[in-house]
Amino acid sequence: MEQRITVITLGVADLQRSVRFYEQLGWKRSDKSTGDLIVFDMRGILFALYPIQELAADVTIPHEPSRFSGITLAHNTYNEEEVAKIMAQVKKSGGSIIKPPQHTSWGGYSGYFADPDGYVFEVTYNPYWKME
Repeated sequence: MEQRITVITLGVADLQRSVRFYEQLGWKRSDKSTGDLIVFDMRGILFALYPIQELAADVTIPHEPSRFSGITLAHNTYNEEEVAKIMAQVKKSGGSIIKPPQHTSWGGYSGYFADPDGYVFEVTYNPYWKME
């Protein structure tokens, strides 16, 4: 198996609410979207939204929500100001700020938010990584 991920799919409780949230952040739907599978092209990785009950049925595992899944998704920025700008847009779009942006022990700047279904994203600036 090659070392790569091609699609990340989040099971969501209310598909239209989730689509609205991401589109309010400025994301654009891909033409790969079909019916109740909404896809956003992330420059090499597809990010998809799909109804949670249908995803659980496809996986054949009952949906049993927990408080924290142990998974976070990250959006790396080019500077600290961009972190603050994105977090403000998240709040305006209906996301929940879990940890406001702050300087980190490793020398970066980072905060966490949850989307409408509770999926946790980090918005971060790492001065040691050059973003393409």
